[in-house]
Amino acid sequence: MSYQETLSKSILTPAQSEVYEALLTHGAEPAGSLAKKTTLKRGLVYKVLDELVGMGLVEKEEETGKVARFTPKHPSVLRELVESRQKALKDAEFSLESVLPSLISSFNLVSGAPGIEIYEGPEGIEKVLNDSLSSKTVIYTYADIEAVRKNIDAINRRYMAKREKLGIEKKLFLFDSAISREYMGKLAPSVTDTKLIPSEKGFPMLESAMEIYDGSVAYVTFSKDKMIGVIIHDPFMYELHKHIFEYMWGKAPGPAELSVHKPKKGSVKTTAGTDEAETADEASAPETVSGPKPFEVEDYDDDEYFVRL
Repeated sequence: MSYQETLSKSILTPAQSEVYEALLTHGAEPAGSLAKKTTLKRGLVYKVLDELVGMGLVEKEEETGKVARFTPKHPSVLRELVESRQKALKDAEFSLESVLPSLISSFNLVSGAPGIEIYEGPEGIEKVLNDSLSSKTVIYTYADIEAVRKNIDAINRRYMAKREKLGIEKKLFLFDSAISREYMGKLAPSVTDTKLIPSEKGFPMLESAMEIYDGSVAYVTFSKDKMIGVIIHDPFMYELHKHIFEYMWGKAPGPAELSVHKPKKGSVKTTAGTDEAETADEASAPETVSGPKPFEVEDYDDDEYFVRL
């Protein structure tokens, strides 16, 4: 049974696979003798044997006055090589992700065309969020925090932990609700400044967010049925949304100035995936909620309801 095709798809080149399998089949051999048992030319066999020795798959036995012999090492070394290659690829991917936004910006300046990236699924959402972790500017964000918590909580936790560790600042608009106010009380003020967008009627579950940062604008839709992320690298779109955000930020009241209004009778407000219809008496009197309590530093575990930004 030949394993050359399988080995060639995993870690070895076709020539390396053929030489290694020949050694496994015939045992220790001098290079010249081994070449006769393959379809390769002698010079290539010598080259491949040196490569396999360097990879730790073959051992070269040399004795004074004798021709060197080559012995195959245990095939379990192949697994170690694959694992090492996987780690190297992950490291390379991380390094590339850290410089890719800068490379795209340079390309856009030269080409004059905006760069657009589209991703799908939970992994795509995480890629879009992580793109802002290389930002050299404050991140401006609009977010439906109730939907975030419901649909992408684990992704959000990882992203927020990285952002806080990197010290990247964010200005965050949340849609006003009791849950948004409670969430604000859990934020780390050293890297996050938050304001609320008020509404007399409350907000539906919008299941989306928008981030504005470092010459880019990112949109994510994260309903359970549809997860899509789009990044647009374009200085003109960035400046447009940046100025709109800053204008709204300057006009927005602080949390202590706002009231959370319950919906009118017959209306339904969606909160964290549940529908609650309220009576006319409850709707007639808006509930005033004071601003969030000062943040206290403490350790958080995975079972917590909210995460720190």
